[in-house]
Amino acid sequence: MSTNVPSFFASKAFAVVGASTDRSKFGNKVLSWYKDNGFAVTPINPKESSIEGLACAQSLDHLRDLSDLSISVVTPPKVSERILRDAAKGGCRKIWFQPGSEPENWKLIAEELGVMAIGNGPCVLKIGPASIVRSKL
Repeated sequence: MSTNVPSFFASKAFAVVGASTDRSKFGNKVLSWYKDNGFAVTPINPKESSIEGLACAQSLDHLRDLSDLSISVVTPPKVSERILRDAAKGGCRKIWFQPGSEPENWKLIAEELGVMAIGNGPCVLKIGPASIVRSKL
């Protein structure tokens, strides 16, 4: 498990970029995991107004404050690089690229932008439950 995971979960709010209304897709499963575990989470999807009963933001630009936000990214790699850059520009410093969403050179880009990034590893659906248990000990 990445040593950055506890820091990721220390945020007050979360967003899922690439959230989906399709319950068979990981964009929906990841969003539902946050919601079902009591996290304050905002789905980000430019085409939807709500997902799983949560109001959607069209993009990260539509959120008020990114400074204490952790973002799970469930988008194609080419989109994910733009998300990483937009998040950093908005003040977000914690991003978790879910498997398959990592852009090329994501570690280097994140380091250059001063963003703590998690990637090339298990999904939040696998690591998240253990992280919640550990944080309650």
